[in-house]
Amino acid sequence: MHWLRKLQGLCTLWSTQMSSRTPHIMTRQLASVQWGRQEVPATFNFARDAIDHWADMEMAGKRPPGPALWWVSGKGEEVKWNYRELSEITRQVANVLLGPCGLQRGDCVAVVLPRVPAWWLVILGCMRAGLIFTPGTIQLKSADILYRLQLSKAKVIVAGDEVAQEVDMLAPKCPSLRMKLLVSEKNQDGWLNFNTLLKEASTTHRCVETGSQEAVAFYFTSGTSGPPKMVEHSHASLGLKSKMDAGLWTDLQPSDILWTISDTAWILNLIGALLEPWTSGACAFIHHLPKFDPAVILKVLSSYPVNNLIGAPIVFRMLLQQDLSSYKFPHLKHCFSGGESVLPEILENWKATTGLDIREFYGQTETVLTCRVSTTMKIKPGCMGTPIPNYDMQVIDNEGNVLPPGTEGDLGIRVKPIKPVGIFSGYVNDPQKVADNIRGDFWLLGDRGIKDEDGYFQFMGRADDIINASGYRIGPSEVENALMEHPAVVETAVVSSPDPVRGEVVKAFVVLAPEFLSHDRDQLTKELQQHVKSVTAPYKYPRKMEFVSDLPKTITGKIERAKLRKKEWKMSGQDQAQ
Repeated sequence: MHWLRKLQGLCTLWSTQMSSRTPHIMTRQLASVQWGRQEVPATFNFARDAIDHWADMEMAGKRPPGPALWWVSGKGEEVKWNYRELSEITRQVANVLLGPCGLQRGDCVAVVLPRVPAWWLVILGCMRAGLIFTPGTIQLKSADILYRLQLSKAKVIVAGDEVAQEVDMLAPKCPSLRMKLLVSEKNQDGWLNFNTLLKEASTTHRCVETGSQEAVAFYFTSGTSGPPKMVEHSHASLGLKSKMDAGLWTDLQPSDILWTISDTAWILNLIGALLEPWTSGACAFIHHLPKFDPAVILKVLSSYPVNNLIGAPIVFRMLLQQDLSSYKFPHLKHCFSGGESVLPEILENWKATTGLDIREFYGQTETVLTCRVSTTMKIKPGCMGTPIPNYDMQVIDNEGNVLPPGTEGDLGIRVKPIKPVGIFSGYVNDPQKVADNIRGDFWLLGDRGIKDEDGYFQFMGRADDIINASGYRIGPSEVENALMEHPAVVETAVVSSPDPVRGEVVKAFVVLAPEFLSHDRDQLTKELQQHVKSVTAPYKYPRKMEFVSDLPKTITGKIERAKLRKKEWKMSGQDQAQ
């Protein structure tokens, strides 16, 4: 009964701990317990249990020579660190965060950096020091950064020149923010220089003995209403989950080189460009890629020994629009894609052009890697594979009952009576949002799907209003709120709209104020688009806009986005699950 009570305590922690935990540390230490079908140790730290492990293997000659991190700038600059060097440098980063920055275990660090080596160093440094990191894209505007800093109570922000000015403008509104670290070759008033402090820092640091359920990361994910939700992940749900999944997805070997093309703010970047390669002792290849350029990607694949590639479907769609006849990929063996469905014609064309398959995977910020088509599995066009073994994923009905194969329904992961390793800890300070998303014994993934007789899942569409544009998840209210700030807009509704390249894009239906009815519509469209770009992250702006006299509403006055979305997709000759 003693162990049963401990196990039950861990399970109920998910829905109860979030409203009262400050700082975000679970102080109770437990021996390893059986969590679902898997053994979970009381403590886990990815920096120690993966990076330092492979550094030791390297020292003992049990790992083939080669870099752990290989970064190229596109301008001839390169950085290569093996595991021993990576281990040593990230100890220095931990000392910077705990020393000059004065942080303590459980404090939060905001990391707003492009694809530069410092991003990887800071993430590992936070892990070593027992700190919580919260990544953000450099596309964020002042209001976005302010919201994230205030909600996360970040005490330090690590940023580059791209957003330094924005941070300076909002810093006075963030009472928790104590220090600003600038990743730059130049100095700036009010900022400590990260590179200078790193050179001066000691390489001696003992990794914090972090609890498996202790918070390690806050990620922000779009919701159907209101601002983005703050998702808390633990050392177990990220690092330990990656260790448990080793060999079940990419099946990387220490000699492999993996390139993941993703924004540093997305959890895919953490999984594919850090956890997955470094769990296996492989090399994480990174290209700065300040602007998405298919020609650069093709040149890199032709010139560097990258043998594994991960990217959203748009990456492969854009590459196929290039003349591939002049490129050869002598090293590339496996391609993986997630974030949205890969169209069958893309699979066919990529195979015909390169001789390589694209293997799909599926997950979300709250659940990380959920389904995959591994290197040993049969590819079924339109299918995202089978669930990771410790996830009981099912298609369920409106009452939470499991539906038989071949029947469309809502996708869910069983979280009762025991929550499997990998599921997030909760929405910070809002357990009700977690409860609202549970139906019966299942966590709702927000997608519709079908399971076939072989256990493969087919994605049928979103079950809610979230827009998935080129792998970017966008909540309609985020765009609607931005539009409503413009004097021309009386009312607006934002939905997804089909797009041949991006899969779907943001479309805004706008009711204009009377004084703007006579304005040129093309010019007004451009003005409103630019307005959205100026007040929130540019990737959220509506690429399509339609001016209407009114919007469909329920009898209680709520805008019916579903009707607009359904009409939009049917007009294109496509259909989307509601």
